[in-house]
Formats: sequence, C-alpha cells, structure tokens
Amino acid sequence: MKRLPLQRASVLLVGALVCLSLFPGVVAAQDGVSGSVVVEEGETVSQVNAVGGSVVVRGTVTGDVSGIAGNVLITGTVEGDVSVATGNLRIAGEVGGDISAGAGRVTLEEGATVGGDFDVGAGDVRIDGTIDGDAQIGADRIRLGETASIGGSLTYDGQLVGNREAVSGDIRRDRTLGPSVLSDLQPLASWLFAVYAFVANLLLGAILLALFPKFSDAVADRAITDPLRTGLVGLGVLAGVVLLLVLFAITIIGLPLTLIGALLFLVVAWTGLVYGRFTLGMWILSLFSSQRDVDGDGGNRWIGLVLGLLVGGGLALVPVVGDLINLLVFLLGLGALSVGLYRRRKRVRTTPTETTPVESPAP
Repeated sequence: MKRLPLQRASVLLVGALVCLSLFPGVVAAQDGVSGSVVVEEGETVSQVNAVGGSVVVRGTVTGDVSGIAGNVLITGTVEGDVSVATGNLRIAGEVGGDISAGAGRVTLEEGATVGGDFDVGAGDVRIDGTIDGDAQIGADRIRLGETASIGGSLTYDGQLVGNREAVSGDIRRDRTLGPSVLSDLQPLASWLFAVYAFVANLLLGAILLALFPKFSDAVADRAITDPLRTGLVGLGVLAGVVLLLVLFAITIIGLPLTLIGALLFLVVAWTGLVYGRFTLGMWILSLFSSQRDVDGDGGNRWIGLVLGLLVGGGLALVPVVGDLINLLVFLLGLGALSVGLYRRRKRVRTTPTETTPVESPAP
C-alpha cells in the first residue's frame, strides 16, 4: 500500500478533529461538552458547555448548563445552574439551581420552576412560572403573568407590568441594572459566533485546497464561468436530497438511513458552503487581475479563500440581503461541487483498464 505523506496525514488529522467539533451531538451524550447540544428526552448527561449553535434540553442534565448560544430551550430537567448568553432563553421545564442570563428574550413558561435565584439582563422578560428564590431583572419590559410566583424579593429596572402580587417579598427598583448587560453581551456573542464559524470554515477550506488543489480550482472555475446553470444544479441537489430524506423518514426501516444520510449531507453542504465562498473570493480577485493563478503556485488560491470567507462572514451580519447573497453563494458552491464529483466519478468509471497486448504467433 502506498504510504500517505506526513503533510497530508497531518491535514487529515486536523480535518477529523474539526468535523468532530462541528458535529457534537454524539459527543454530547458522552461528556456533555460541545459547540451545539441536543439532550433528547430520556437521555441524561452530566453537564452542557456550549459555544455557538444552540442548546436544547429535553432530557436530564445532572450538573450545570452554561455557555454562549444562539437559542437555549429547556423543557426537561437541569439539576444545577443555568448560566448563558443567548438570543432567546425559554424555560418550560425544571431548573434546580440558579439562572444567570443575558439574552434578547427570556420566557419562564407556566408550570416551569426555578429552584434558586433568577438573575437576568434582557430586552424582554416574561414570567408565568415559579421562582423559589430572589429575582433580579434588568429589561426593557418585564411582564408577570397570572400564574407567576416569586418566592423571594424582586429587584428590577425597566417597565414592570402584570401581576405584582406574584412576588412574596419586596419589590424594589434599581436603576443601575437596566438592560446594559444585554447590550454588552449580545455584540460579544455575535462576534464569537462569527469568529468560530470563520475559523472552522478556514480549516476546512485549507484541507480542501491542500489535498485537492486542482479539483478546488475546477470547482471555482465552473461556478464563475457558468453561475446560472451551476446554481440551478445546487438548488436541484438541495431540494432532491431533502425530498429523499423525507421519503425515507416516513418509513420505520428508512429512519436509520435518514439519520446517516442527513449527517453525510451536512458534511457535503458544509463543503459546498466553503467552496461557494472560495468561489466568491476568486471572483473578487479576478476583478482586480487579468488572470487568476490556477496553474501556478496557487498563491491567489489561498488569498481567494480567506477573502471569500471574510466577505461571506460579513454578509452574514447583514439582515435579509446578506442572507440572500450567502444562500446564492452556497447554491453555487454546492452545484459546482456536485458537478465536479459527478464528472470525476464518471471519468473514473469510463477509464479503460490497461491490458498487456497479446502477440500474434509467428507464421
């Protein structure tokens, strides 16, 4: 067997580690530490530490839930504390300890319970559940529902409306609270998400360019020279795979195949996203140079990757328009990747095998 060069082996090792870090659901069931976690109903983990993605707890966490995430949903049980910076925190289950959160919106639903204190800075807070300890809330608007219950005192700042009788202790306004904590945490969370995504995409792009430079160049060339057809191919692949997975999912036998297929397609889609942004960077470079470097030492190739990832990440921060452009870039990358893989497979299948010619016997 031909040995893999040390350089390529190192690249593959880094790639494997990156893939594990970005698909943490299986790992989370073992140690509870990941970038994005779903604790399913009936599942128990010791703790959850999340950076990026989202946190969903339908089962049981015997320890704490902490981190920075886009959304946090707790419908199960957290026996420890919840300490998060998030866009939305929704609690419909049971938290045994304290809650400390900076969020855009915090909701404690009817029937939900918090065994400790409730310390929150948010844009909007709604309480319909039970808090056994004290509550300290700084928000633009705080609403206490008819089923709300706060066993201790309430210290707040902002507009307090609703059922004040829900508070067993004192109600005191402290103007030093306010939603300023939220305004500090939200930009930090957004930048951390952006840096996390950029580094992950950069590592995958480096792997692709290091291992498959010519194929990567061909993918970019195809998307740039024929964007309409390539984008339509990407749209067709996306719709076709989703439809196929749905058809498999409605059958009990096909459910395991659906899960495996969805995981594999996530890897392909991620690769398509990185190739799309690589294409974007190479296209921008082509606007400022007469000829792109595809046959030389590949210097422009690396510049194009970094440039495309930076532009794509910047567009992700622009509402609606940025999302639309990034979607088109993703479809271009997915389409060019799909065409490239199809042609490569077809070329391999049609390559004739070498045979030793048979000499004709001498007359």
